[in-house]
Amino acid sequence: MSTPRTVRTARPGAAHRLAALVEDALGGPLPVRLRAWDGSETGPAGGPAVVVRSRRALRRLLWQPGELGLAQAYVTGELDVDGDLAEGLRALWAAAREHDLHPPRLTLADRTRALRTAARLGAVGPRPADPASQARLRGGLHSEARDRAAISHHYDLSNDFYRLLLDDTMTYSCGYWPGEEPGGTTDERERPSVTAERSQRAKLELICRKLGLVPGARLLDIGCGWGSLALHAAEEHKAQVTAVTLAREQAAGVRARVRERGLEHRVDVVCQDYRNIGGGAYDAVAAVEMGEHVGDAEYPAFTAALHRLVRPGGRVLVQQMSRGATAPGGGAFIESFIAPDMHMRPLGETVSLLEGAGLEVRSVESLREHYVRTVAAWHRTLEDRWSDVVRLVGEERARVWRLYLVGGALAFEQRRMGVDQILSVRPTSDGDSGMPATSAQWYAGLERP
Repeated sequence: MSTPRTVRTARPGAAHRLAALVEDALGGPLPVRLRAWDGSETGPAGGPAVVVRSRRALRRLLWQPGELGLAQAYVTGELDVDGDLAEGLRALWAAAREHDLHPPRLTLADRTRALRTAARLGAVGPRPADPASQARLRGGLHSEARDRAAISHHYDLSNDFYRLLLDDTMTYSCGYWPGEEPGGTTDERERPSVTAERSQRAKLELICRKLGLVPGARLLDIGCGWGSLALHAAEEHKAQVTAVTLAREQAAGVRARVRERGLEHRVDVVCQDYRNIGGGAYDAVAAVEMGEHVGDAEYPAFTAALHRLVRPGGRVLVQQMSRGATAPGGGAFIESFIAPDMHMRPLGETVSLLEGAGLEVRSVESLREHYVRTVAAWHRTLEDRWSDVVRLVGEERARVWRLYLVGGALAFEQRRMGVDQILSVRPTSDGDSGMPATSAQWYAGLERP
């Protein structure tokens, strides 16, 4: 295998000294070009370049080596990518697989050498403050107060921000492209908001069909987001919906949408923790991409609540992200900037926990490829509306979301993360599931984007 041609300046500069440290830490060749604040450059020719804009980025990495330090430097603009960010991250992952590169496991000697290099480059100094966009949570893990703060950090960014990012359904979860290969192409690049909206409406309809909603059916929507499922179930299936969210801005936004559509008689919006939901005997319960926030130790109690809240013969649909058996899941960046305290598990473990709560799992459908397209649509919208996003939330938070969406799409593309719809039933005393003989009716006639 030929070695990529490397570009070097006539006199070694900061980039060359940094490249030597990176190659030592990774145990392999530099997979992308590296450009430093002094104009020096090294690494493979062609493709995107990682740009270290200031010594502060290096100081940040000295204090916080690895993914979190890199993410902090990127969102603050101290480190950037010249060229396509997705292409740059894809090159790094490809090099990691090809050369079996490993995350930094710095020995004392490594740290000493890095410190000496940093000192020569004038980068030694006190620990930089964490970026303002990084989560700062207090209290016991998954206490109600801490969970409320974690949800607020992400979902209360502002309803106006999510209106910029999402389509008119205001659905912030994986869409569904029926009747075609999800990796295929349509006119979505010409009309991304239109196709994204149709994919979300198809997903909402699919959920309602899987849950068997009929007029008057009582649906509990746990983690209702901005109310897209609740509104669809009430308008299209005439269901009676209780929509629950922990995020105050979301709750206010859903109530406004309910009033606009005159659905106050069918949709009740509640701002509370799922642990405090009273009553029961719902005909159907949905939790769409909410279970990731529950926590590992708390998940058995969550599945027990699902069983308690649905009537015998009623259905429960959980749409939830997963990780591979050996994949790490979210990672330090996601857990620090996007979804603090989140927990993802392999799909099989979630199925086992649902069954352990007394629910009978009837159907599991992977939507992994669909999420690649969903996140890509959000990313295109973010870039198209970049100046509006920056005016609303600031440059730093806009960069957080760029990194989040680009990295998220790659995680689904490369099978490091998945997402699945898991349909369960609470068995009746005589064992009747009430399920159709086949699932074909769920999919018949769903509108293609």
